[in-house]
Amino acid sequence: MEEERLKAETQRSKAPVDFTSLQLHNLMYEKNHYAKAIRLNKDFKSKYPDIELVSEEEFFHDAPEEIKANAIPNDNTHQLMLRRLNYELYQRKELCKLREQLEERKKKLLEMIADRKKLLSSLPSHLKSLRKASLPVQQQLGVLHIKKLKQHNSADLLPPPLYVIYSQFMAQKEAFGENIDLEIVGSLKDAQAFSHQHSIRDTGASTDKESMILVDDLLEEEDDDQRRWKRPKKIDQAGIYQAHPLTVNLHIYNDDISDPKPVKLVAVKFEYLLKLNVVSVGIEGSGGGTDNSVLCNLFPDDTGLELPHQSAKFSLGDSVVFDESQPSRPYKWAQHLAGIDFLSEVPPLLIDTESQGNGSTRTAVISGIQLYWQKNHTETFVQRVRSKVKTQLGLV
Repeated sequence: MEEERLKAETQRSKAPVDFTSLQLHNLMYEKNHYAKAIRLNKDFKSKYPDIELVSEEEFFHDAPEEIKANAIPNDNTHQLMLRRLNYELYQRKELCKLREQLEERKKKLLEMIADRKKLLSSLPSHLKSLRKASLPVQQQLGVLHIKKLKQHNSADLLPPPLYVIYSQFMAQKEAFGENIDLEIVGSLKDAQAFSHQHSIRDTGASTDKESMILVDDLLEEEDDDQRRWKRPKKIDQAGIYQAHPLTVNLHIYNDDISDPKPVKLVAVKFEYLLKLNVVSVGIEGSGGGTDNSVLCNLFPDDTGLELPHQSAKFSLGDSVVFDESQPSRPYKWAQHLAGIDFLSEVPPLLIDTESQGNGSTRTAVISGIQLYWQKNHTETFVQRVRSKVKTQLGLV
């Protein structure tokens, strides 16, 4: 009986100890939980440190009142950081609204640009039809603006000598109202190809193959120069008289005031011979020979059969006389009109000494040269051609 009583007392005394031990374990578990939570909170890294927030000075200066309400400067508390983050969110929302507005404006601008591009793409066809429709009016009024514009665009493809002639006569016509007309005739496509090849040769911008060909040609020319006195040089007569694709045609009309509708007296054709570097002149539609009587001896001692400078004679080789069968001839006055200057074969002092024996011839030559070297030499040329044609028509 005594043993059972001691067991009962022991059980009664053990119960508070067990309860206290359980409470202790619970408290220790709760302590560990709080310690872990505190550690996690301390180690927690939010996104706001990577956000480039505005400085506190800008925040207090620019932020709206409802965002920075009750915020104290230099206060590093959590509330200040929240208000700064709210201000950053506010700014980004405003920027998103601005971006939407700009996107809408960009869309409208793109639509407007597309409409204008469509208009511009259709504009050339409208302008072309408008130019065609205005041609009868221009012909009726005598204002051939489109024709003149085409001629000026074609003039850009002329070689320099022909361009000088074209500009000289055009200036003569516009300044003094000369009763003449100018026309550029030829293949513009061939002229563009020739101009392109000429620019490539001048700038040296050619392909490797072309460069090798040019180098070989130069070496062959060197060998030819060294063997010039050993063997005669073959002359390609067909290539010597090769002309530029474009020509300048000068139409000279009668200057009689009493005639209401001027009659075309003659059409003079200017062409540029590439190999000889001379300007050749003839009557349009003529076959050469006697048809050049209008231009022959237009100025003293200039029949057009003698080449004007030494380099052209060297190009022809043994045949130093220009081919009479050609429809045009390289008159000396034509070279001066084209701006091609060259030295005379004999010094002027020797010419003066030889001319002293024949005073009348020397006087005629000097008077002719003085007449040619007048300031308006294009006018002199037109007057002489017109006068000579009228004389021939009077004889007929």
